[in-house]
Amino acid sequence: MFSCFRNCFDNFGLITTQHEQKKEENFIALDTNNMGQEVVVVKNFGRVCGRGAVLGNAPLVQSKSYFEIKIQQEGIWGVGIATRSTDLDSTIGGADSESWALNSDGFIRHNQQELHKIQNCAQEGDIIGISFDHVELNFYLNGKSLEAPVMGIKGTTYPILYVDDGAILDFVLENFTYSPPMGFEKIMLEQSLL
Repeated sequence: MFSCFRNCFDNFGLITTQHEQKKEENFIALDTNNMGQEVVVVKNFGRVCGRGAVLGNAPLVQSKSYFEIKIQQEGIWGVGIATRSTDLDSTIGGADSESWALNSDGFIRHNQQELHKIQNCAQEGDIIGISFDHVELNFYLNGKSLEAPVMGIKGTTYPILYVDDGAILDFVLENFTYSPPMGFEKIMLEQSLL
């Protein structure tokens, strides 16, 4: 745990406490008002470590959303989407009926069910892309589709990142390392869609 905090804070400084959120009108980031009790968010609300989960502050309301996660340090992690009713103290993505996530053990889970097993698991330094079009949720590893779509997702969803055992993840919202799939764009706030 100490290693996680040291690596999160080295050269970045503590950016926020749980209830301080930048007040910029169009600022999309990790939401310190919707995170587990042992989660730490730093680096302009874009890096997470500690233990638990954190949601993004903007719902995925546009027709085709895309974002990336960079694995800065290995550990136990999960990435995907969830509703605000999900358990943010959980360290396993997809452990409840309100989350859908790719996990560091290679399983894509929802409601404690293993939906897909990925053969080539992501490692430190890898980029996981996530696209969602309200019909399918898809994951990409270093720009290549994992060919494991998740369907049947209902409700208002948000990006979610899970961390434990020293994992450090970066939430990438623009200037992507890999091009989004055709027609997909970065997450936009609802008023930006008008």
